[in-house]
Amino acid sequence: MLSLVNIASIGDELALAWSDGLENYIKHEELRRACPCANCQGEPDALGRVVKPPVHYTDQSFTLVRYENIGGYAIQFHWADGHGTGIYSYEYLRKLGE
Repeated sequence: MLSLVNIASIGDELALAWSDGLENYIKHEELRRACPCANCQGEPDALGRVVKPPVHYTDQSFTLVRYENIGGYAIQFHWADGHGTGIYSYEYLRKLGE
């Protein structure tokens, strides 16, 4: 099972070290634009069509304030513009860093 060994915000990047020895680096802007929450990516309507709302970013949108572990499977990021509803699974983070 994939697990996160270490995580650190360095400059404008997030550094991730995985249990299999791989390390990934993801720019904060890329991480925020990939936020998986329903407000950012949309959600299906009653007919199954994904309705994606417009997302507006500012410079504060890409400033990472803090992050927290969610169980043993995900990380939740909090941004300077107040956004913090996205929960990024380890698998999702791993794919973003490839």
